[in-house]
Amino acid sequence: MGSRANFYIYFIMKHLFLVLLLASVLSAKDTLSFIAVGDIMMGLNWPEDATALPPQDGALTFADVQNVLRNADITFGNLEGVFLDSGGVPKRCSNPSLCFNFRMPERYVKHLVNAGFDLMSIANNHVGDFGEPGRIATMRVLKEAGLGFAGIEKAAETYILEKDGVRYGFIAFAPNNATVRFHDAAKSKRLISELKAKSDIVIVSMHIGTEGGDGASRVTRKTEMFHSENRGNPYEFARLAIDAGADMVFGHGPHVPRAIDLYKGKFIAYSLGNFATNAGISITGLAGYAPIVKIKTDKNGNFLEGEIFSAIQRGARGERRPFLDPTGACIKEIKRLTELDIPEAGLSISDNGKVSLK
Repeated sequence: MGSRANFYIYFIMKHLFLVLLLASVLSAKDTLSFIAVGDIMMGLNWPEDATALPPQDGALTFADVQNVLRNADITFGNLEGVFLDSGGVPKRCSNPSLCFNFRMPERYVKHLVNAGFDLMSIANNHVGDFGEPGRIATMRVLKEAGLGFAGIEKAAETYILEKDGVRYGFIAFAPNNATVRFHDAAKSKRLISELKAKSDIVIVSMHIGTEGGDGASRVTRKTEMFHSENRGNPYEFARLAIDAGADMVFGHGPHVPRAIDLYKGKFIAYSLGNFATNAGISITGLAGYAPIVKIKTDKNGNFLEGEIFSAIQRGARGERRPFLDPTGACIKEIKRLTELDIPEAGLSISDNGKVSLK
């Protein structure tokens, strides 16, 4: 009787496993959606005598755009600064006029969660604003909130998120100390290739390119410098990433929008500009543009269609946040830049922001 019972248990477990396996295969989506935005710095708690914290403790930061942000399988942004309630080692610069230190209250991570973010890049020139204590606190806060993050050398180089039967690999690059640096081409290719072997879709973030003024909006296809610092070649690095296995590349760093592109069927945004920068960063002119880019791909990461949502930051220091813009200013600018800088991209951008293959 015991052997018969064991047989029935084995029979049931075997078929239950097959049912679960089949269900997993069937649940995997054929079409995937992604939303990406640029730099996010939600409020300053440093220096203590000149803080710039938003009204209602930041609860309104994404209020006008959260319905858009939540409407994707994966939503990505660049965290421009650190989560740290107090302390740290503030960065010092030889030229104080070029030195900005961004430290946000740790509790503000809930605003990212509530807005629908899944993945955050922490590879940029501000993740070191408060030294190692700032980096450690930021990683801890993001992890405790359940948000994926990448971009710190040795400590958090890559991240894998499994959602609805799909494994999303994420990696973030920058030119700065303690980050995963795009200057090391061989290591960059190796990390992306290894991540691809473990993932269905690989998302690459790059904090890259010059900044400062409207001139930073152009894709020159050359190495870009900013105050004698090598800020990389966005056009070249995006192609390196895709050749190594990336399925999409989201750029930020220049503080203004740039063109979009398609390479081997994979989507590239060269710069998504500023998105929600409460203080310390200029939002004059194009720097105030806060585009939201949504793309859809097949299950292999090949671009199918997309959409650009136009948003613009408004408000005084400490009160700034992105608002949807009915004039479509971001759409017009990205369309203009794409036609100017990447005419061969094979993408068509309509006046209402729809992005399609030509």
